[in-house]
Amino acid sequence: MGILPAKKVALYYETFKGIDVTFTKDMIQVTGLIPDQVHIKCGSDFWPCVFFATSFLRSKVVANVKSGILDKLRLANNMASLRLSFRNQDEKGSPVTFFVAGRVTGLAPYKGSKEIVLISFQFTQRPPDDFIEIIGRVLDANVNSSKRRDERLQITAETQRKLRLYSREAVVFIQKVPRRCIIRDLSFSGTKLIMMGVGKFLIGKEATLRADFDDPRESFMLPGKFIRSEGVEGKQDLVALAMAYDDALVPMGYKVRINEYVNTVRADSRAAPPAPAK
Repeated sequence: MGILPAKKVALYYETFKGIDVTFTKDMIQVTGLIPDQVHIKCGSDFWPCVFFATSFLRSKVVANVKSGILDKLRLANNMASLRLSFRNQDEKGSPVTFFVAGRVTGLAPYKGSKEIVLISFQFTQRPPDDFIEIIGRVLDANVNSSKRRDERLQITAETQRKLRLYSREAVVFIQKVPRRCIIRDLSFSGTKLIMMGVGKFLIGKEATLRADFDDPRESFMLPGKFIRSEGVEGKQDLVALAMAYDDALVPMGYKVRINEYVNTVRADSRAAPPAPAK
């Protein structure tokens, strides 16, 4: 990690510090959290726990009280640290592991259990930059997926490379039947595909695009439906279909991919020298 400049990390912290994120399977996947390496450290002892939710100010974890952890916390005046570990963005690199110091501020039975509790931590200092970077890039993508949901990214050789899109050729499942297609553009909220077919028979049908990316290699399933069609000049057997995603089912990893490309393009445009006066 440590890829972002300090100013960007500071901006993430100030912008998103009070926003809580729940660690669903999708969040675990996109952040690279290694669940079996999450522990509460109290004194010199470690207890395994489940990372439930976090912001830059606080976290919630789930733990088993039969382990004796509550007695240990009481003896330590409720002071403890969370040990967190995330996969490195460089797949060959070692995991990124760090501690976040905090104080236990609340205990509650988890789903009515007498043995499993939800433990609330208030951080006693700003978390490490790696943590802010990992969580911040997801929060940034979530915000921009709403603000820039309809910005279209035309897929050219250059955008394909910068997006790390594996290929413009893809597969779309129409009512669960796979069909070959070419991706013409992508956005947070939808895509335009070129494929064989008759538009009027495809409008309104449910579809799922499989989008494959590289570095690291990932595939995202993007459910939605076709909302409009148009012809392809000079190709009577082909149709261009606009597909709107089901917003609730768009994977967070896909949002992060699109957001990182958009941010890179914006940064490049700001850094470019002004065009010479004519």
